Amino acid sequence: MADLVKQWQRLAVAGAVVILLAGCSGEKPDAVPTPSGPATQSTPTPMPTASSTEPTTAPTLTPPPKPPLSPTPSAPVRRTFRYQPAWPFTSEVRAAEWQRSYRSGGHQPWHLDAGQTALSFTQGFLGFKDIKLVTSRSVRGDEAYVGVGYQIDTGRKFTAAVLHLVKLGQGTDAPWEVVGTRDSDLSLTTPRYGIKAGSPLTVGGRITGVDEAIRLEVRQASSTAVLGTLCCVAAGGERSPWTGRVTFRGASDPALVVIASAGGHNQRTERFAITALRR
Repeated sequence: MADLVKQWQRLAVAGAVVILLAGCSGEKPDAVPTPSGPATQSTPTPMPTASSTEPTTAPTLTPPPKPPLSPTPSAPVRRTFRYQPAWPFTSEVRAAEWQRSYRSGGHQPWHLDAGQTALSFTQGFLGFKDIKLVTSRSVRGDEAYVGVGYQIDTGRKFTAAVLHLVKLGQGTDAPWEVVGTRDSDLSLTTPRYGIKAGSPLTVGGRITGVDEAIRLEVRQASSTAVLGTLCCVAAGGERSPWTGRVTFRGASDPALVVIASAGGHNQRTERFAITALRR
């Protein structure tokens, strides 16, 4: 009996030691997490099939934008001459010949000045030496209107005619060409501008003045000689009609110049008008 009691005591002491060692280790058993909500089962994403990744049609490719082109300099506009070439050139070919001589040696630069060309026509070609002044000038692009005239002893200036000039040929150095007049109190309306002329030639127009005597001449640019003349047609009144008939010969240029002039009050030539015809 005593041995049984001692055996139970030894067992009790051993159990106490085990309990004591377990409490002193400081380790706690892992806690089992408690879910906060109902657990959801994730659905796996299906793998794409070959039909969902391959395009059914070929893609449209947009080409990259082209770089901007460098601006191409525009060609100069070709000048068209619509008048009869009265003076100083008989054609665009002759005008181009002068341009070459001017570019190479500066020959006759006055062709580039509308006023100088108008005075050269009046004094040199027509022979109206008393008309020495440019009384007005209007230049717009390829056309110009230049008034030429004279001054009397009192200092008063008069315009004898307003010449119409046009650039003939190509380039910035195209020369001025006299093609007609813008008429006022002495007009030349017959024959009509630009028609084909023949000899004898009936010439007419209107004049305002008293005791007027109108002189008629036919000339061509390539010659200083007068081809035909008539002196004179008596006229006078307020815009009174006048007419005359002139015979000419020796014409060779493609254009003819018909001149009507009047004067005798202050000087020999006080006003004039011209027209250009085809030969």
